Amino acid sequence: MRRIDVGSGGAAEEEKKPSHGSSTSGMKSAAEELDHGFPSLSVSGQSSSTARHLDRTKSAVTHALKGLKFIKTGTGGAAGWPAVDRRFYELTASTTDGRLPLSSFGECIGMKDSKEFARELFHVLARRHNITGDSIDKDQLKSFWEDISDQSFDSRLQIFFDMMDKNGDGKVTEEEVGMILGLSASTNKLSNIQKKANEYAALIMEELDPDKDGCILVQDLKTLLLQEPNESAGSVGDGTQKMSQLLSHKLNHPTGQERSWYQKTKHFVMDNWPQIWVLTLWLGILIGLFTYKFVQYRHKAAYEVMGYCVCTAKGAAETLKFNMALILLPVCRNTITWLRNKTKLGVVVPLDHNINFHKVIAMAIAIGVALHGGAHLTCDFPRLIHATKEKYKPMEDYFGQEQPSNYWWFLKGVEGVTGIIMVILMAIAFTLATPSFRQNKLNLPVTLKKLTGFNAFWYSHHLFVIVYTLLIVHGVHLYLTKEWYNKTTWMYVAVPVALYACERLIRTFRSTTRPVDILKVSVYPERLLTLRMSKPQGFNYRSGQYIFVKYSAVSPFEWHPFSITSSPAEDYLSVHIRALGDWTGRLITVFSEICPAPTDGGTGPRSMDFSRGNFPNIPKIMIDGPYGAPAQEYMNYDVVLLVGQGIGATPMISIVRDIINNMEEEKDIQVRVETPQNADDGNRKNSTTVKPFKTKKAYYYWVTREQGSFEWFKGIMNEVAEMDKKGVIELHNYCTSVSEEGDARSALITMLQSFYHNKKGEDVVSGTKVKSQFGRPNWKLVFENIALRHPHDRVGVFFCGDPRLCKELQKRASDFSGGVKFEFHKENF
Repeated sequence: MRRIDVGSGGAAEEEKKPSHGSSTSGMKSAAEELDHGFPSLSVSGQSSSTARHLDRTKSAVTHALKGLKFIKTGTGGAAGWPAVDRRFYELTASTTDGRLPLSSFGECIGMKDSKEFARELFHVLARRHNITGDSIDKDQLKSFWEDISDQSFDSRLQIFFDMMDKNGDGKVTEEEVGMILGLSASTNKLSNIQKKANEYAALIMEELDPDKDGCILVQDLKTLLLQEPNESAGSVGDGTQKMSQLLSHKLNHPTGQERSWYQKTKHFVMDNWPQIWVLTLWLGILIGLFTYKFVQYRHKAAYEVMGYCVCTAKGAAETLKFNMALILLPVCRNTITWLRNKTKLGVVVPLDHNINFHKVIAMAIAIGVALHGGAHLTCDFPRLIHATKEKYKPMEDYFGQEQPSNYWWFLKGVEGVTGIIMVILMAIAFTLATPSFRQNKLNLPVTLKKLTGFNAFWYSHHLFVIVYTLLIVHGVHLYLTKEWYNKTTWMYVAVPVALYACERLIRTFRSTTRPVDILKVSVYPERLLTLRMSKPQGFNYRSGQYIFVKYSAVSPFEWHPFSITSSPAEDYLSVHIRALGDWTGRLITVFSEICPAPTDGGTGPRSMDFSRGNFPNIPKIMIDGPYGAPAQEYMNYDVVLLVGQGIGATPMISIVRDIINNMEEEKDIQVRVETPQNADDGNRKNSTTVKPFKTKKAYYYWVTREQGSFEWFKGIMNEVAEMDKKGVIELHNYCTSVSEEGDARSALITMLQSFYHNKKGEDVVSGTKVKSQFGRPNWKLVFENIALRHPHDRVGVFFCGDPRLCKELQKRASDFSGGVKFEFHKENF
């Protein structure tokens, strides 16, 4: 076995950080961020295959074991012990001997989700401290804690090595590597690696044991880690230059935390001015309408009986008329799509926020109903009932000769009945539209579960057909208004209702006149369905847009929106549908029963190609669209940052496809332009003017929990890796089920990933040519690096996914906007 002597110092201990306020601290921080943000630029100068092998292996091991830790940063040592101590008492409270059982060790030290890994760690530490049995007391737990939180890299590396060395003989064999690799794969939910653990163990041994001794020692890992990297002078110079740029950037572009209140306000206004002016105009109109009606009734006879209550009720009613008309406009999807595609109105009107504006108006309606109904019920009606005959006399023309004596008089009339029914129906629709009900977040009994979910939201929203009918009736039968021209409810809602009715008619007509054939179906084990459909004649769309899909075999009425994942240049349409509710779950079940299982017996998708004929007689898929979405605006930017979470990657995939197709199209056009039009005039060029494709750089980040998710878009990932020779698209795939790099639970996975990618050119986790990363992206570094590379560009940030990440990205976009301008866009259906 090859040996290289190592000095007595062993692996260097981690340097202590300088004080927070020192300039050294700032330079070190920038250097660390640079190390994380920019790949190594070193070029090996060695020529022998042995030297290249050693250099490659060293790089992989260093990458895997750098910062090796068993617990999260900041939770170790004395600082983390109180929390462990507290959990010890909680977990041993029910035991008779006060000892912590092996089964609870993982939860006690903060590895609740990695109990099998914690079990192996327990056995290693117990062997080190000569402890037998499957339980420990508090003092032994503290000794274990000190070991795993030891800042000495030698100590942590030894523990990691001992975990692989199952029999404790100081040597690690291929079989032992396979066992710990399988455990790591299981801990990180990487089923594909777990199934091939022995095969991958052989690859690791091939790299770490090139002399075929059949085992490796901890000294071999230390040797690789201590070797100096082969970096050319040029690469060092480049690194120094990049550090200078980064330090300069950090000094010249303060983040959100460093800005003054004036700067924060200025950036907020600059980022949100379209929303600000629209909301200001809307609020101004509401205030104007309320004031107009309030003052009008202040000078009417009704004021003498009912006072300011009737003024408030009528002012609120006027705002309700306006809002009930306005709330339909943000959901006129065809109109909004036309405005996006054919006009520049989107520059000054925030069309991306149409659904948010719809929700804001709904809240204003709820407030208006509370004011209008509350003023009537708690003030106007009691005053009328208890008014003296003298005071009531002016009201006889409106309420009749006989003075109302109780509430029932008001409630039994047309005004009362229509008002009560409208309030009940709106309350139902508003409640079922809240996130808790719509997304099935409530823990309700099975019998009440049908009242939640998208179906309940969808059907309850159609109650507004009844609401608008009652609204017009209610507006005709008014207590205090008799002249027809003063009954203005129908005047407010006529145009919006007509426009919305036309929208629905267009949807119905378009969906029935555009037949769509299913060409290919794939059902993945993660309960995801891909549908490839024929493209209807004249169906033109842009990347990032979406369509509504209806499948009559599941529901004859429901339409559901899905992002288009194919590119406009392709001759088919495709969508990816994840099982996230009743409708999508039933749809996937239907196609799972139709599609045969994989022929090789593996865990791949169940697929069927319907384009070749001889397929079951299944009902047709109906589509409606396309509809505009924020992501379609990506072509307005030189640089784009595309971020998708889980199935939220779908609109971004279409954009990536479109960028690739446009790159190829530009290449073809360039060839045609530079080719002489005929042989007689060799200097004559094609004078065709072609509008250049604006987007020159794209950063794509996909964050997903499951390893199997990478299979969904494997083809496009590999296509980008092969075709994008100029590096226009940077692909970054993150698997969050895997512990972040530097964590002992993923160290062997990281090492295997590097070895496998170096040897086969394929990522062992994703199965694509794009190397995946573990944990979650450091978004601060992502934005900082983009700002450094594009200091004077407009960068479009497009996101589809969880609202929590949405807030962080929106904040980062604002914080890092200085010389570079980040403009944030979120998908809304």
